[in-house]
Amino acid sequence: MAEPIPPHLVVLTGAGISAESGIQTFRADDGLWADHPIEEVATPEAWRRDPGRVLAFYNARRDQVRRARPNAAHQALAALEKAGLRVSIVTQNIDDLHERAGSRRVLHLHGEILKARSTVDRRMHYPLPRGGIELGDVCDKGSQLRPDVVWFGEAVPHFGEACDLVAEADLLLVVGTSLAVMPAASLLHHAPLDAPCVLVDPEAEALAPPGVTRLARPAGEGVPALVRHWKREGRLWMPEALLA
Repeated sequence: MAEPIPPHLVVLTGAGISAESGIQTFRADDGLWADHPIEEVATPEAWRRDPGRVLAFYNARRDQVRRARPNAAHQALAALEKAGLRVSIVTQNIDDLHERAGSRRVLHLHGEILKARSTVDRRMHYPLPRGGIELGDVCDKGSQLRPDVVWFGEAVPHFGEACDLVAEADLLLVVGTSLAVMPAASLLHHAPLDAPCVLVDPEAEALAPPGVTRLARPAGEGVPALVRHWKREGRLWMPEALLA
């Protein structure tokens, strides 16, 4: 007799989960972006105008990511996957903290800062285990390398794949995101009608749209608390005592 298929948890993560590891967000007043207007460092126009400035900005962000360490929320999600539940992570973050914690099924909507890609062929990717990207660093076709991230105004190439994952969810967990950035915010509309959805965020009461359960805790507290319940029961459910 065939083994039962384990429940599928689909997790949407945003900047809030990485902020607890020390990675500054661009929306915070003291964030890394505070002295760097978005239009000057994170758009195709900025790249055409001053590629050196764009590369320097992302080199600084890359150094910050390498110094950061996965926190309790990253580790809890990886432990849940290791315990046998299906866990798919769709992240808006460009860091590798989910992978370093041990998660194996991670889809990066906005790219990966520890990779470079060709400016003439987006299929050509190059890992950056150390160092950054400088002017004159070129792909195998001789074109300048750029950060493998999605800039404002660019299409999100993996959005369709993310929609397909969300459509398979038995439970949707949203962590550390304002649900304000499109197109990622629209992913909730692709979840099955009978799939519960819970938002873990200190501002959950204000952020969660109708129909979404709110857990107003930091990611490093709320996610491990949920995971402990799920691992103990071997199933996905909404423990009322925790959510009260």
